[in-house]
Amino acid sequence: MKASEVLRKYQQGERDFRRLSLRGQSFKGKNLEGADFSEADIRGANFTNAYLKGAKFCGAKAGLQRRWAIFLVIVSWLLSALSGIFSIWTGLFVSLIFYEDIESIIAGVISLIVLVAFLVVTIRKGLARGFGASAIAGAGAVAVAVIGAIAGAIAGAIAVTGAIAGAIAIAITIAGSFAGAGAIAGAGAIAGAGAVALLGAYIGWRGLAGDEKHAWLRPFAIAFAATGGTSFYNANLTDADFTAATLKGTDLRKANLTRTCWRDTKKLDRIRPGDSYLENTKVRELVITKDGKNKKFDHLPNLQGINLQGANLVSADFTGSVLKDATLHRANLTDAILTETSLIGTNLQDANLSRAKLVQTKLDQANFTGAILTGAYIEDWGITPATILNGVQCEYIYMHLPSKDDPDPCRKPDNKKEVFKDGEFADFIAPLVKTLDLYHTDGVDPRAVAIAFQDLIEKNPEAEIEIISMEKRGKNKDKFLIRAETVKDANHSELSQEYFDKYTYVKALSPEAVEQLLAEKDNQIRWFQGQISFAIKKPNIQAHSYHQQGDSNMNKNSGINTGGGNYIHGNYIENTGRDRIGTVKGDIINAAPAKTNLAEAAAEIEQLLKQLEISYPTTTISEQMIVAAEVVKRIESNPNLKKRVVYALKEGGLAAFEKAIDNPVGAFVVGAIKGWQEVETE
Repeated sequence: MKASEVLRKYQQGERDFRRLSLRGQSFKGKNLEGADFSEADIRGANFTNAYLKGAKFCGAKAGLQRRWAIFLVIVSWLLSALSGIFSIWTGLFVSLIFYEDIESIIAGVISLIVLVAFLVVTIRKGLARGFGASAIAGAGAVAVAVIGAIAGAIAGAIAVTGAIAGAIAIAITIAGSFAGAGAIAGAGAIAGAGAVALLGAYIGWRGLAGDEKHAWLRPFAIAFAATGGTSFYNANLTDADFTAATLKGTDLRKANLTRTCWRDTKKLDRIRPGDSYLENTKVRELVITKDGKNKKFDHLPNLQGINLQGANLVSADFTGSVLKDATLHRANLTDAILTETSLIGTNLQDANLSRAKLVQTKLDQANFTGAILTGAYIEDWGITPATILNGVQCEYIYMHLPSKDDPDPCRKPDNKKEVFKDGEFADFIAPLVKTLDLYHTDGVDPRAVAIAFQDLIEKNPEAEIEIISMEKRGKNKDKFLIRAETVKDANHSELSQEYFDKYTYVKALSPEAVEQLLAEKDNQIRWFQGQISFAIKKPNIQAHSYHQQGDSNMNKNSGINTGGGNYIHGNYIENTGRDRIGTVKGDIINAAPAKTNLAEAAAEIEQLLKQLEISYPTTTISEQMIVAAEVVKRIESNPNLKKRVVYALKEGGLAAFEKAIDNPVGAFVVGAIKGWQEVETE
């Protein structure tokens, strides 16, 4: 059928073009999305720049038309003849060894040495090194006789030229030429010509077999053999299906091969792959067989868009490889190694990732719907709010890689008799929001932080900046991180720059100038400063490294202990939701029993908080800080109550007092009045 007829029917809504003969037809630049060319004869067809998303070529036959095949055979014969001529000349130089004069014998011996060295090294190390070996052998002969050196150099050059021509010809047609050698130089010439011709055949065979020593030959031979074949050059083959198709002599350079299916294709090693993943021999075998069990595919940067749907990838190693936008739908990835692998935008629906190592794996926009993650290792994995975790099946997870001493490192749930219930893992692990992260590295100044952050809020009201958490970071807990939630379209880069410009400016001011700035602010910023000081100075903060954007929370009724896992534990101030913000959580050890005066002071503060909550909202952190400021103000106005609070701090300690106040706003109150204890101590 002619291309014009196919295109006319396609415009009319026809999509079934199975079993048609489309040899030599041109569909260059045409839109044939979703068309079915299964079992069609597309030899010599031109699909250059065509849009073929979702098209089917199952069982199709691609490659050369008969007239092009005949033309290439003729050309290959000419190359074979050229190879034969150079091979004969090589034999001619070797045959000089049979002459009577001493000059000819020396030249013949040198030529033989050069040729033998060239043949041996070429077979073992490749053509380039073989040429180097022949040059070295010729140079050694120069030390014996100048004439012999010249003869050796000429013979070596001719031998190399003959081998190259012969290799290309043999790689295409497995042809050689010995004819005429005997008439020119007798047995010696025949032997030399035969040696070089056989070497050409050997190089051609090994080059097409994928031998790295002769890898230079393969692209030339395949490009030659694909001339006039089926072309998908620069075509869009996204989601196209070539199952069981024959693709010898097909041009796929620069084609979009995202999620293209190659299962059971034939002659895929005879295509022009360009720089796509099909260039790699192991990867070609993988996409054909879908069997990568126990195989290594590590540090491959060009696996983007690869289709491994339903593949057996048990214990496969993809360390450091890029599988962005790939499909691993229903793939078996049990025990697979995906450390530092890029799976951005990858389809992992219904995949089995049991015990898979997802350490530092990039997972933005990855789709885990229905996937199995039981027993997987997720240390530092890079999920984001765009990662889809709907219906994930997971009974337990490990936050770190195993070691000999600890085969179950940081298991979640902590109790080995417990497992996540349906849907519970996604609630436990999923990041809630994309946050503005303000990371401080050198000598945190709480006053500068408070002033800079308040200034950021006041100057960017449309960003709706809301603190989510404050925590210590770093090996020595000398770094400080503030996380804040903003509206979705806020520019975090600009906000961060503005904040740190102000912070650096304030930090450089004299103490008097900073106090003057604080004096100009309201009570809220002073209590914010106190809360930051509280978070910075408290000991024993622990935070497991967890690369995700946003914070996670857990239903308190789940009965699962999250301490030591994703969640920051110790003295970590976090927003656990819009309804309860600022709760200070941690494992606090206090050997002294609770004192009566401590409990009484805490009860009085709780009573004040309950009274104020009637008139003041406490939904956001800023609202809670206002309430805390009012509580401290009332305590200061009541000398007796202030004394009781200070005494309670001395007797029971700050941590115990903090724990005794059963109110989320209590953390801000404790942080703000911490300075009293220090003053009293002095």
